[in-house]
Amino acid sequence: MLDFIDKKFTDILIEKGVLTAEQLGTATAEAARRKDPLEKVLVEMRVAPKEEIMWARAEELGKIYVDLANRKIDADIANIVSESIARRHHLICIGKMDKKVTLAMADPTDIFALDDVRLKTGLTPEPVLSYIDDIERALDGIYSSGDSKWQSLITETEEGVDIVKESEEMPDDIVVDAPIVRLADLIVTQAIQQKASDIHIEPFEREIVVRYRIDGVLRVVMNPPKAIQPALISRFKIMSNLNIAEKRIPQDGRIQVNLKRDRYDLRVSVLPCIYGESVVMRILDRKSVNVELDKLGFHPQLLEVWKKLIALPNGVLLVTGPTGSGKSTTLYATLNAINDSETKIVTVEDPVEYNITGINQVQVNPKVGLTFAMGLRSFLRQDPDVMMVGEIRDQETALIAVQSALTGHLVLSTLHTNDSVSSVTRLIDMGIEPFLLASSVQGVMAQRLVRTVCSNCKRSVKTIKAVAAKFEEYGIPGESLKLVKGEGCENCNGTGYKGRAGVHELFAMTDEMRRLVLERGLPQELKKLALDQGLRTLYHDGLLKVAQGITTLEEVLRVAVD
Repeated sequence: MLDFIDKKFTDILIEKGVLTAEQLGTATAEAARRKDPLEKVLVEMRVAPKEEIMWARAEELGKIYVDLANRKIDADIANIVSESIARRHHLICIGKMDKKVTLAMADPTDIFALDDVRLKTGLTPEPVLSYIDDIERALDGIYSSGDSKWQSLITETEEGVDIVKESEEMPDDIVVDAPIVRLADLIVTQAIQQKASDIHIEPFEREIVVRYRIDGVLRVVMNPPKAIQPALISRFKIMSNLNIAEKRIPQDGRIQVNLKRDRYDLRVSVLPCIYGESVVMRILDRKSVNVELDKLGFHPQLLEVWKKLIALPNGVLLVTGPTGSGKSTTLYATLNAINDSETKIVTVEDPVEYNITGINQVQVNPKVGLTFAMGLRSFLRQDPDVMMVGEIRDQETALIAVQSALTGHLVLSTLHTNDSVSSVTRLIDMGIEPFLLASSVQGVMAQRLVRTVCSNCKRSVKTIKAVAAKFEEYGIPGESLKLVKGEGCENCNGTGYKGRAGVHELFAMTDEMRRLVLERGLPQELKKLALDQGLRTLYHDGLLKVAQGITTLEEVLRVAVD
């Protein structure tokens, strides 16, 4: 039984000045909602380093804190306690001396867990405190066995399977046996546990490559033999309710996964390639739909402007950026912020990624003529206050969105442009008249995602004069810089990065900008006016996050230009 709300250890943090009463209130409410330990929520909020929070918790409990992030755990010792008990009680055995075992526990005061271990092992448990995510990661390493688990399943699947020659057609009656089922399940569960956003299963001439996109970067995790390709692809098709006999055209489906009391939706795309079918699965975590605007990493000034824009009774608000830049998360967080019993909100999406209580959501279905434009047109008869269209792709959709805004509705949507100001010229290129844009568009948010430096292996970096000068060009004092880098550890798989944060650029329409749009001003003229009026570019916002020690200059340069 985990202790979710305990004010004693938070008093220690408040006395040290690392935690405020307001932060405690927010964290307490979030911990109760998620049913997570309060210390876990505080670590995720980054109110203080993980070690400081955990030592405060240990001080309250009268226990020792053991950091498992970089500790190598003996598998034989860990297996003294069965996986079922370890996972049920969030603990792992890390030592044994005579008749005593040392247990790293998320809650070392859990007498039920201690009694369970004592009865099952016949040994006396000595509990210490560890961070719950580190325990779960260690359990995955011990009981999933990483590469050895992959290899054992691959070996099983190879037995009795004949290699299909290049000239042969893939058989339709593929037998999907137990090892293939377990391998497919393991590919999905490991991706979720490693917090991947996408799973790529790609066929090549002599092998299959399985890659995970973690923190925006693809990583190869395994290379199954070509022999199991037909059965493995068929398994994912079965899970997605797709036609396993159809291999000539692309197919799209969905998979629902329940893992550790959490529910995940997988959006599946199957594409025929020259060496077989490629499968890509986007992992949608339902918890992320409940995210709040205040937790998306917006600069306070930008967030204040955005909140004023979404409070307007009408107009068009756009979020721009490439695929995977967090546009949907920003839109869902925005809808959550304005979703109440007095506001009628309708959305048309392709696909509906998350279901939100209180919002009427429509799934695009081109086969029956239900497009973004048709959905928007129908919305006007539903008496909405706010409308959200997943993406403006063509002139018809753009025109209806603009006309809806002019008739008293707030319209939210996404657009694919490189920055915020160029959205105006993009809409003009689509055929929307400048006078309509000047009257309807209220603001455009451009955004990208950068990897954040791993908090476990974060180290300070000495600032050189040339780097400091670059920051000072943007009004960031060189002496205020807190440059850091990750050295690479087990926690971040040696990359030095763990998690992602957004960099944003918000362009709000002003009277001067409206006049320039009406005069069909050139893109560079629009950009210059926006900068003169205080536009903070993606690059500038990224530099602010580098200066705060959130990410690195290399990461900002990866997604934005000076």
